[in-house]
Amino acid sequence: MFFLAIIAILFTMDDQKKSDTVIRDLDSNKNKLSAQPFFIVLVLVIFVGVIIGFFASTFLAKSQITSQNITTQKTAGIADKKTFKDKAEGTLKEGGVDGEGNFHLVRPGGESQNVYLTSSTVDLSQYVGKKVRVWGETFQAEKAGWLMDVGLVEVLQ
Repeated sequence: MFFLAIIAILFTMDDQKKSDTVIRDLDSNKNKLSAQPFFIVLVLVIFVGVIIGFFASTFLAKSQITSQNITTQKTAGIADKKTFKDKAEGTLKEGGVDGEGNFHLVRPGGESQNVYLTSSTVDLSQYVGKKVRVWGETFQAEKAGWLMDVGLVEVLQ
């Protein structure tokens, strides 16, 4: 921006010299801008844009969280065991049953012992494949044997 102001001042100084006389030549070549200042301004604008873009992308890259940097917390959720009275343990897997639950706990005793889970407070996808203990509130289900809204999850290792 500073360079653009300097170039504009240089052009206006040249025009001020011409305006001192009342009569001007009608030579069309003098009224046209030469291509050289245009290209100088264009190169400067592109250069400043590249510099700003480089620093902006560097700053944004540092502020973004990548999936590789996410670590699973040992416990997550609301530690209110009075509200979330029901608990279950097992290995967390993705998938519900007939639209009930987004995840399920695999427990000993076969499929009939699975606990199907939803959660509005905990991102259960971070715990898939891990042995966990969950606390929550049991809901009535049509297809699932046990449907729970999870409020607290703890990793067991």
